[in-house]
This record gives sequence, structure tokens and C-alpha cells, in this order.
Amino acid sequence: MSIQDATARYRRNRQDEIDSATVYRAMAAAESHPQLAEVYRRLADTELAHADFWAEKLREAGSEDAEPRPSIRARTLAWIARRFGPSVVLSTMRSGEMAGGQGYAAQPEAQSIGMHVDERSHDRLLSIIEETPGRGVEGGVLARLEGRHRATSGNALRAAVLGANDGLVSNLSLVMGVAGAALNSTAILITGLAGLIAGAGSMAMGEWLSVQSSRELYQRQIDIEAGELAEIPDEEEQELALIYEAKGLSKEQASALAAQLISDEETALDTLAREELGIDPEELGGSAWEAAGASFVLFALGAIVPVLPFFFLTGLVAVTTSLVLSAVALFVIGAGITLLTGRSIWYSGLRQVGIGLAAAALTYGIGSLIGVTLAG
Repeated sequence: MSIQDATARYRRNRQDEIDSATVYRAMAAAESHPQLAEVYRRLADTELAHADFWAEKLREAGSEDAEPRPSIRARTLAWIARRFGPSVVLSTMRSGEMAGGQGYAAQPEAQSIGMHVDERSHDRLLSIIEETPGRGVEGGVLARLEGRHRATSGNALRAAVLGANDGLVSNLSLVMGVAGAALNSTAILITGLAGLIAGAGSMAMGEWLSVQSSRELYQRQIDIEAGELAEIPDEEEQELALIYEAKGLSKEQASALAAQLISDEETALDTLAREELGIDPEELGGSAWEAAGASFVLFALGAIVPVLPFFFLTGLVAVTTSLVLSAVALFVIGAGITLLTGRSIWYSGLRQVGIGLAAAALTYGIGSLIGVTLAG
């Protein structure tokens, strides 16, 4: 890299750090929580120290530039923070810290003093502030805690409802499609069972891959944290202190608690994983095999409904019975969704019935056209 390219990069880095410090200062001035305001001030101080580092690099490269003014974007964000509160710009600042960490990871000068680690730490700290009740963007979090959106049922219920719904709608559409093609009941039954097994297997495999990938990612994040704890324990202690300050402890209490935790490496890593990364080291997001098994069963429970009548009935009676049973099951699933959405049971149930039967009618029509074409 030429000296001109390096100098341009140093200037961009210094400008970014000055911009970040400007916004953090505005956030500190607008923050009503004293401990949180202090956190923002310390973040601003860190960014200014980074700016000084890049200014020194510019001098070493023979450039004596005057300190630049904050950019228009930074001044605008600062005005928004002062006018509407720090919470409004938290997500934007998080994105900047994430991008900064990734950018500095590829720059030897920044790596030499752990600047990329600082940026990653800032990103995680802002994430904690954002998600902590009474701090940052609190509306969604407080609404969940207070039950206003009835979202306390969690991901397990959501996965159960949606898994059964996927199985029911997809297999109902498949069964109606082959019924429209005027195939006999035995062929429809075999097709429905094949669709059940194939769909449930696909769902299980997808869920296993998703959960296993998440577990591997979480483990890698914990390994990175363990490396940072071994290499830069002082910075990790400061980071823990900032986290506890963001949660409402005084600076002295947060520092004392962080020092106590960091003194034991195993306890420190466990705490950093939970508080900083939001990961339970013992669970790592749950068992991939349990998730796969649950997905298989839930999909199969939904998919068996439209197939059941064809075990005992034939012809139009079987098709009609399949539609009636599926409509009832769709209504029950729609009612279950209200536990997640808080909407009316009748509204969600009937909407689910309408969508499911519309999909079935579409595939029945297409099947009929295919059957007529093949027969002709």
C-alpha cells in the first residue's frame, strides 16, 4: 500500500472516531440515567483516544492535518439524540461499531492496540443497553415484560404452531392437487403419506442444521471471548464494569463486581458469555436432535389430518371429509396463533381457514387441468 493510500485510510478512520465521539457526547448529555450517561461519556473518551491514535499515524506519515469537524451525518445524529433521546440512535451506533470492528480487524495498526476488540465490545455493550428494560429502546422489551403484546409464550409455542401449520397446509394442498387430477383414493393416500414423510424429514433436517450451526457459532464466540480474556483481562474487566453500569449499578459497585468476577477465569468466562454475548454456555441454544425431532413430529401431526379420511373413505366423500377436518384443524391453529399475536380468536381462526382452503382450491384446480390434459 502506498503512503497516499495509508494516509487516506488514517484520515477516514480519524473522521469516523470523531463522528462517533460527537454522537456519544450528545447521547450522554441527553441521557437521564446518570450511570448510563457516564457509560456514553466513557465510550466517547475511547473514541477520542482512537482518533488521537490515527492523528499520530498521520503525523508519522508526514501529514499535519488540522482536526476535522464532525461530519454532517454525525451532527445530525447528535441533534436527534439531544432532541428525541439516545434510544433513537442506538441501533445506528451499534451498526457503526459492528462495521468498525470488522474494518479494524483487517488493519494491522488497529490490531496492534486491540482497537477492533474495543469496537466489538462497544457493539455488544450497546446491544445490552438496547435490550435492558428501562434503558435504550425500551418500548418493545417493556411491552413484552408487561404482557401488552402477549408475547410471553416464547419461541417454543411459535415453532409448534407454525410447524403444524406448515405440515397441514402443504399436505392439504398436495392431497387436493392429486385429487383434482382424478386419481383413485389409494394413490391419493400414498401421495399424502409420501408428502408427510418427505416434508417432516425436510423440516427436521433444516431444524437440525439451523440449531447445530447456531451452537457452533456460539461456541466459536465463547472461544474468542476466552482468548480475549487470556490476552487482555484488564479490558475485559472494564467491559464487564461498563455492562453492569449500563444495568444500573454505580461505577464503584460495577468495578468491584467486575474485579471479583474476573479474578476466577472460569467464572469470568461464564459471566462474559451470559452478560456480554447473551449465551448460556451450558445450553448453547439447545439440542439440535431435540429440535429436529420436535419439528418432525409437529409437521407430521399437521400433515396427517388431510390424509386420515383416505384410510377409511373413497371418492368425493373422502375429499369432502378431508377438507372439513383440515378446516377445523386450520381454525384451531389460527386460534393458537392468537397466543402470539393477541388478535381475536375468530379473526385469526377464520383467516387461517380462508388461506388454507384457498391454497387447496388452487392446487385442486391445477390438478384438474393436469388430469384433463393427460386424459385428453
